Amino acid sequence: MTEQVLSPNSLQVALLTVKVAKETVDKIRAVAAEMSWTLIQADFGNYFSTDKRPFFNQKALDAQACIAVVDFDQDPKLALQTAEYLRSNFYHKIAIIALSSASNPELLLQAMRSGCSEFLGKPYDSGEFTDTLTRLAHRWSAIITHPHDAGKTLSFFGAKGGVGTTTLAVHLGMYLVKDFKKKVLLIDNHVQLGHVALYLGMDGTHHTFHELVSNIGRLDQDLLSGFIATHSTGLDFLSSPDVYGGEENTETESVEETIEFLSGQYDFVLLDCEASFEDVNLAIIDLSSWVYLIATPEIGAIRDLSRYVDGLIQNEHTTDKLQVVINRYSSRDAVTIEQIEKAIRLPIAIKISNAHADVVHAINLGQPVDSDRGSDFSREIFNWAAGLVGAKDALAPAAAKKWFVFW
Repeated sequence: MTEQVLSPNSLQVALLTVKVAKETVDKIRAVAAEMSWTLIQADFGNYFSTDKRPFFNQKALDAQACIAVVDFDQDPKLALQTAEYLRSNFYHKIAIIALSSASNPELLLQAMRSGCSEFLGKPYDSGEFTDTLTRLAHRWSAIITHPHDAGKTLSFFGAKGGVGTTTLAVHLGMYLVKDFKKKVLLIDNHVQLGHVALYLGMDGTHHTFHELVSNIGRLDQDLLSGFIATHSTGLDFLSSPDVYGGEENTETESVEETIEFLSGQYDFVLLDCEASFEDVNLAIIDLSSWVYLIATPEIGAIRDLSRYVDGLIQNEHTTDKLQVVINRYSSRDAVTIEQIEKAIRLPIAIKISNAHADVVHAINLGQPVDSDRGSDFSREIFNWAAGLVGAKDALAPAAAKKWFVFW
């Protein structure tokens, strides 16, 4: 493990090579050394997995970002396992690059599913690798320029209509505010007739996201305060237009600038989005810390979920941030979690129990299900929020009350 120290303010990047020929490793390191990064370098002669775990230097684990180049030619199956292991250990901060002479579309798709977001052909081309590092440098620049003040952006997409995307976004936002005291903005990113304001039991007529975007040229804290509506829990939100027709033509660049501004004002910015992946939504995905794709355990939703997963993982910025959420899950459902994972070839990140009757009743009243309700639904949303704020050992309000009474 070697370290190349540059400026104290430079981005700390772990550069890992796995099963790569020595002469290629030297060329890779020479190109990476030209970047304005502090490099922690390690070369591994063998593939690895959960059964064959490598030793990672603590400096590599603590690096702000990681680049791993994995040779896929010697053993594609073990290379896929290596990519999966790297993704699980370095989470969202790693870019895994597949190095291969093959152009097999099926192998490329499997590599993307395993976590690879970039590809290098053989023979190795220094210019191609330089272009890859330049893209990564641009993507990671915010780590240096905004290390503490930027909040997390979470985007929600339903695999089909009626799977509860808005319901989950509303409840997750409310629990982050009420139970973890976070400053949260929920955005209804529908062109028209979104449901966020209805589910919160409020009037969002004068607080639309698209109108705020259209004023990006004069956006500041004072202007923002005039657009925001606030729920009784303290959850801020921006609605969609509640009229039919007159679609807004929103410029992608304006949406990007608006979300970047909002992430500096809030701990979390949640966007309830339509399931279309045109330029605006692709920009939102690119800016998101996590992208939640919601489905229910029924055949129509799973078919659509599989198609969306195939489309999304081909976006080079999506592989490491895509989270599949199964809503209204029940052990009695005909489609099991194992069958869903096999169909989409991705693990299910979050399961939310079926509480359809309670949720519909709450929606009709404009009063989301409270976290102290004690239901599986409220406990699972609470745990989801706890994981986002790094409080995985926190007790949901209902569980805390039971423990106190017992004590």
